[in-house]
Amino acid sequence: MHPLRLARNCTVSLPLARSSGQFSGWGLTGGQVPAYLDEATLHQAALYVHWPFCERRCTYCNFNKYISPSIDHDAMRDGLLRETETLLSVSQVKEITSIFFGGGTPSLARPSTIARVLETVARVTHVPHDMEISMEANPTSAAASRLAEFKEAGITRLSLGVQALCDRDLRILGRDHTAREALQSLEEARKLFPGNTSVDIIFGHPGQNVEPWEEELEELVALCDHHVSLYQLTLERGTGLYKQVQEQALSIPEQEELAEMYQAARRILGRAGFLQYEVSNFAKSGAVCEHNLGYWRGRQYLGVGPGAHGRFIPWGEGKSLREARIQTLEPDDWLREVRQFGHGTRKRVQQTELDILEELLVLGLRMNDGITHQLWLQCSPSLSLQEAVGDSPEVKQYLEKQLLVLDNRGLRCSWEGLALLDMLLPALLLQLQLSYQKSVTHSLPSTGSVPQALGSTTTAHT
Repeated sequence: MHPLRLARNCTVSLPLARSSGQFSGWGLTGGQVPAYLDEATLHQAALYVHWPFCERRCTYCNFNKYISPSIDHDAMRDGLLRETETLLSVSQVKEITSIFFGGGTPSLARPSTIARVLETVARVTHVPHDMEISMEANPTSAAASRLAEFKEAGITRLSLGVQALCDRDLRILGRDHTAREALQSLEEARKLFPGNTSVDIIFGHPGQNVEPWEEELEELVALCDHHVSLYQLTLERGTGLYKQVQEQALSIPEQEELAEMYQAARRILGRAGFLQYEVSNFAKSGAVCEHNLGYWRGRQYLGVGPGAHGRFIPWGEGKSLREARIQTLEPDDWLREVRQFGHGTRKRVQQTELDILEELLVLGLRMNDGITHQLWLQCSPSLSLQEAVGDSPEVKQYLEKQLLVLDNRGLRCSWEGLALLDMLLPALLLQLQLSYQKSVTHSLPSTGSVPQALGSTTTAHT
């Protein structure tokens, strides 16, 4: 799963396919770092490592992935190691709090490559002994046979891309496994990673309706371990599935039926003991994904590998403002830049306080717990949550309809509001922008001017 998957708008505001937007870090306008953030917080980060290769491209996928008949594993290993070292140095991170290997299909990498990355991190910075180290894997027979090797390499949590338990749907989605292989891989994963196996599943396939979806999900929750990531199929331009639907060779369910599928899934998972802690994620026995929680709570992270995204303060370059970074997409170009510069950062954007607040609002409200006052004030000591979003008539209407809750805990969606998050966000973001500009204007001298809300952009390697 690529780390910068923003919540994309959809008509009924359902959870979106593989969306786990990831934002983080601190750094306020004017270069000031909040005094109440301690040294440990400022120099902690998560690490995302992107493996860009797949054996085939799924019909719905537009991620940064490449189908290559031959992969230079030694070159990829060396590139990942060097970029990891460079970004740890640039960020001056003293502790890595979690690691996520996504893609692409990282289970196609050599287990020794995973082990070497983990060894590099442990050599350069502190890692907690119980740190969560996740990896995505496809449930093919070949991948299942290597799971023990990945555990030996250091993986502690597995995210298995089941996606469907119907062979017809798997063929439509372009997956390279069968339902039987998915169940066999799940059984093997549960043995190796008890309590730490997550399953990805997609609903809204062409021709799917509520009843078979409920049966499929009932079968899954009877077998899966402690975590389910539930995604609505999203048609992306340029994909094979998008073309088939446009040409009317296939048709996807209507929005009302998609909404019913989502609500049915929430009920089934709830009865099975799963707590919904985010729009698309459900866990029982406390088996939440700590890495993703870091994104949703606005913590900083490093992105390593072709196309990876990051959010961190480059202290090592003498800076004190958070930057959004994107690594070069194409693997060969990325490798060439890593060899030349030590990293493949293609784009870097200095973020303003408003940028950070907008990201925190969009992603924080995806969580069942929402945004606490304490978390908000860490980013915005001069603009409270109430001041930021509470004055809009439209927002007040959402509060009155109990789609949103704003109380002494903070701001969050109700059970009904969480399913309609995309519908609620435009009014919230508009009110935040207006409130922020108003607060900045009032704080300026009479001769001053309102600063721009846009961060500065730099293209690296030029």
